[in-house]
This record gives sequence, C-alpha cells and structure tokens, in this order.
Amino acid sequence: MSTKNTFNIILRFFSSFIFIFQATAIVMSTPTDIHDLLPDYGFPKGILPNNIASYTISPSGSFTVHLESPCYVHFSDQLVYYNTLITGTLTHGSVSGVSGIQAKMLFIWLPVTGMEVDSRSGMLEFFVGALSKKLPANQFQNVPGCSSKAGKGSNTTYFVDLIM
Repeated sequence: MSTKNTFNIILRFFSSFIFIFQATAIVMSTPTDIHDLLPDYGFPKGILPNNIASYTISPSGSFTVHLESPCYVHFSDQLVYYNTLITGTLTHGSVSGVSGIQAKMLFIWLPVTGMEVDSRSGMLEFFVGALSKKLPANQFQNVPGCSSKAGKGSNTTYFVDLIM
C-alpha cells in the first residue's frame, strides 16, 4: 500500500470521526423540549401547549410540531385551538406560514397565520388573515395546559378588538 493511499484512508477516518463528533455535539446541545427552544427565537415558552409529542425544525426555520391530541387553551379572554399538526417557519421574533392553530372570533374559528414579537413594547402580535391582535408577551410565560373541549365560555366574544 502506498503512502498516499494510507494517508487518504487516515484522512477519511479522521474526517468521519470529526463529522460524527460535531453531529453528536449538535444533538446533545439541542433542547429536548421545544418550549426551551422558543426563547432562543425571542418567544415566550407558553405560545404552545404542554402536550407536545414531537417536533422538527430545519436549519431554514421551517418546523413541524405534533401534539398528542388536539386541544383548546384559554389565554386571558382568548380561546385558541391547536390541531395535532402545527407547521410554519420560525425566525427570530417571527413565525410565518402557520397552519394548525385557530382563534375564535365571535362565533367563527379563524386560522392564526403568523406571530411577531415586539421586544421593545413587550407585546406579541398574532395575525389572523389580514387582522391582527397584540397581547402582552408576559401572558405567555407559562406553558399552558390543554383541554379536550372548548369548555365554559367558548361562546364568549373573542378578538373583538382585532385591527386591520
């Protein structure tokens, strides 16, 4: 065996070892709970409910979240429905192209299509089509529990103060 072939074999071995080591380090440093990842993107932990079964997020920010079951969450005076599959694109301070989340407006469920964080004002802006609503980010600090039913107050008027 020539010196050049031996060198190439050793180089490939070390390259493979370094790749495996880097991949392992990335996996080990990745939070196992998506709620722990959200603050890295400027969001509070509580924008997603507590029944997350699994999630994936790509380097480009596109994500998929699987819930154990569909659920309803009451945020102050707002009722929100989470489907078992939530998708979108996550960047720092913004979530776009959201599917799988709905908010109740009057007697109609409307899809939440995006969210933005305004760190200066401490507000989260939720987009429902062309409409939006700002809520204090501190309202979402705790991870909310899920309910399998809309529950008491589900006929209450929500998102009345939506703006265009």
